Formats: sequence, structure tokens, C-alpha cells
Amino acid sequence: MIRCETDHSVFFRRSSTHKFIYLVVYVDDIVITGDDQEGIKALKQHLFNHFQTKDLGPLRYFLGIEVAQSKSGIAISQRKYAHSRRDRTYSCSNP
Repeated sequence: MIRCETDHSVFFRRSSTHKFIYLVVYVDDIVITGDDQEGIKALKQHLFNHFQTKDLGPLRYFLGIEVAQSKSGIAISQRKYAHSRRDRTYSCSNP
């Protein structure tokens, strides 16, 4: 895999059939995506063999961002984060 020059937490690989795999790593969180399903399967197996990892299935939450995938597309939201910030704010009375 090749490390992205502009974001060192992103890695990618292009297969001989011009399909891509992207690997995003942040501390102990990993996201794997791309259009090379066989390559993704092989990469996941490699990670399972060398590290203590767990496949959590389709991406639902990453770095404070909720991810909802459907046939019509992908929606991302920071609703939980916004609610947590709202709950931490205090109202001030202005005379």
C-alpha cells in the first residue's frame, strides 16, 4: 500500500485491473473501503493474521461522524456530537 502524501493516515492501492483499496487509520480505528472486493478481503485477512482485530461490519460511526449507507447513497452526520456540545453549554442571563 502507498501512504498518501497529504494525509499520512490514508493508504491506498491500485490493482492491475484499476480497482482501488483505501485504508484509513486513526489511533486504533481502521476503515477499509474501495471497489476491489477480493483485495479488501485479502487485506482484512492479512490484518487478522498479524494484529488483534475485529470486523465490525459496514461503517456506522468513525471519528465522531455517523455514517448511514443506503442504495441511494451515503449520508454523514455529527448529530451526536452536536447534541453533546449543546448539552455542555450553559445559558447566560443578560441584564
